[in-house]
Amino acid sequence: MKILVSYLKRYKGLVFLSMILASINQVFSLLDPYIFGRILDKFANHKDDFAQTDFLIGVGSFIGLAIGAAMVSRIAKAFQDYTVNLAIQKVGADIYTDGLKHTLQIPFNEFEDKRSGETLNILQKVRTDNERFIMNFVNILFTSLVGLVFVIVYALSVHPGLILIYLGSALLLSFITNKLSKRIKKVQTTIVRETNQLAGSTTESLRNIELVKSLGLATQETERLNDTTRKILQLELKKVRQIRSISFIQGTFVNFMRQSIMFFLMYLLFRDVLTLGQIMTLQFYSFFIFGPLQEVGNVIISYREAEASLNNFEQIINTPVEVKPSKPTRLNAIEKLAFSNVGFRHKSAAYDALNNISFEVNKGETIAFVGPSGSGKSTLVKLLVGLYSAPTGDITYNGVSSTEIDKEELQQQLGFVTQDTQLFSGTIKENLLFVKPDATDDEIHEALRKASCLNLIARSENGIDTVIGEGGMKLSGGEKQRLSIARALLRHPRLMVFDEATSALDSITEEAISNTIREITDQKEHITVLIAHRLSTIMHADRIFVLEKGVIIETGKHHELLDEKGLYYAMWRQQIGERREVVSE
Repeated sequence: MKILVSYLKRYKGLVFLSMILASINQVFSLLDPYIFGRILDKFANHKDDFAQTDFLIGVGSFIGLAIGAAMVSRIAKAFQDYTVNLAIQKVGADIYTDGLKHTLQIPFNEFEDKRSGETLNILQKVRTDNERFIMNFVNILFTSLVGLVFVIVYALSVHPGLILIYLGSALLLSFITNKLSKRIKKVQTTIVRETNQLAGSTTESLRNIELVKSLGLATQETERLNDTTRKILQLELKKVRQIRSISFIQGTFVNFMRQSIMFFLMYLLFRDVLTLGQIMTLQFYSFFIFGPLQEVGNVIISYREAEASLNNFEQIINTPVEVKPSKPTRLNAIEKLAFSNVGFRHKSAAYDALNNISFEVNKGETIAFVGPSGSGKSTLVKLLVGLYSAPTGDITYNGVSSTEIDKEELQQQLGFVTQDTQLFSGTIKENLLFVKPDATDDEIHEALRKASCLNLIARSENGIDTVIGEGGMKLSGGEKQRLSIARALLRHPRLMVFDEATSALDSITEEAISNTIREITDQKEHITVLIAHRLSTIMHADRIFVLEKGVIIETGKHHELLDEKGLYYAMWRQQIGERREVVSE
């Protein structure tokens, strides 16, 4: 709960004001039974002592006070609700945005091990659970405590022995509720864990809906998710049973205590210690105090739920963020890139993904990395674009180590085209502006021209303002890839990385995209790095590095590597053979 307190401190003025208003609301609402008791004692029991006019004026004055007190109470309640809601919305928004911000600053190799659906569910749940707890705390627990103090002060003026009854009853009820609610914490922790897993599984199923439906796995997948849902349902029912047990015990205890207090009050009336008006006032106060105290169980339950959610949130917040240099060296425009004896091993791996990788490349040059699956190409790309940090060796840009620069400055100069095109629902223009919000229409059209997207724009009903994605114009795989290239070019990058940019395309589209990439690299405006499985896309590279099991085993131009008759030659022969088979068919 220290985390929640730290967020509440940001808005301590609002929190303090809401408590002041809650106190005013409760105190003035408790004045009504006191005024009623005074009317009984002063006028109802002594009506013969007053003339009719004096009697009516006196009673009317007290009733006027009661109306005024009720008015003040309602006004305070209205402002209390507003300030409480304002505070919890601000705190909830801060918790959510801070969690999201921290998540985006976690190193990529940590983040990729987590399900995005689980993280999102944790952030949403911690927000709602804490909002509910704060609301219950102010509106139920705090107001009950204010009411208890008021009643104790009044009881002290009437008979000191009443203090022990009211205070003792309240403490005993809170103790019993707290003990019983501890069992709920364990169940709630399990519910939160299972719900997070369900959110992650559901997100993955929806993300891969094409695969699920095309293979006729909808029923199977539904049943798998339903198993988890049923497990959560059983846990929720178990929690409900425990809550109902607590409510039953609370209700029984409160009824017993109220009747005990009534018995004691009647005894004091018999001994002429109390008046009838005081008994009526104290009996009303029993309802005022013990009624809300029965809801303390709900406060404690919401506390347990918030506590479980905050524990999950704390795990996110405590995950170390990416280390940034305190005084980063200015990188300026990238002119040179070098890897020096770089090695990398994934957390759960038993062997190195990359080992002793070294190369240099200057502006205007194009290099390529090829190799079989599992050779380390994807890992090398993630190191290159700053998603991973090299545990051994050094990566330098313009001779400056990657550990000494601001990665955001590097990544602002990066154009990245991947195998899986990441386009968003919206217009063509909005998709391109995602990487450069201040780009002009002329810059957008120039990037589209360089990426050979003119045919796409020509068939688009509204040009660059045509909606694509859900509910919009459908794009082929090649068109998506061209837009991805245009988006990368819009930044005028100094480092262009094509990661398997044509591997998911047919041969004709692959050739067209390869020609586009070649035209871009021939301009020699930037460093170009090609990662490919299909060798036909990287034949024009100035240097080709052949990877196998994380090690560079061959280096050279296309024709030089063919002459070596090594792994590259074998891959080339295999792919040429496959193409010939396709043509012959």
